[in-house]
Amino acid sequence: MADPNENKIPPDSKSKKPRLENDERFPSGPWEGFFLMSHTGRKRHMMELILNFSETRITGEGRDFVGDFILRGRYDLATGHCLWNKKYVKRHEVGYDGYNEGKGIFGKWEILDTTPSHGGFLIWPKGMGDPTNHRKREEVEEPAETGRQAISESELVTVSAENLDQSTESFDD
Repeated sequence: MADPNENKIPPDSKSKKPRLENDERFPSGPWEGFFLMSHTGRKRHMMELILNFSETRITGEGRDFVGDFILRGRYDLATGHCLWNKKYVKRHEVGYDGYNEGKGIFGKWEILDTTPSHGGFLIWPKGMGDPTNHRKREEVEEPAETGRQAISESELVTVSAENLDQSTESFDD
């Protein structure tokens, strides 16, 4: 006679379902954002994503003007550092390297397996809204008097690896 417990799986050997991340910087669910490409200037190329954050792993899927994609990667809670690869269906792969400081994930992307190309990106949880939108002027606190002339937004320089290298040269003099 066969033992009735012979084919049962022991309770501690059953696969555990991964727990979703509880850090508020990494909510699983719908995200949105954009990436920038050097040859299109400041044009934002929008993307929609469904992301899962669980036990330092990022998984998900999404779409943008190039097509549908899946993504896989890792994140670090202590530093907010995130790395993932976005693989377009039957197309190229893109590497993403960024940081989450509580206002979405921002950083740089690089195409890995075709003609070299790179740019910046920013994604955020869908309900949060675009973190680059500025508050209305009425909501902005007046700055303290410093005696210095204010700088307009048009005078600000966008930081890039190229002009960052140039600006550090003056420190070496």
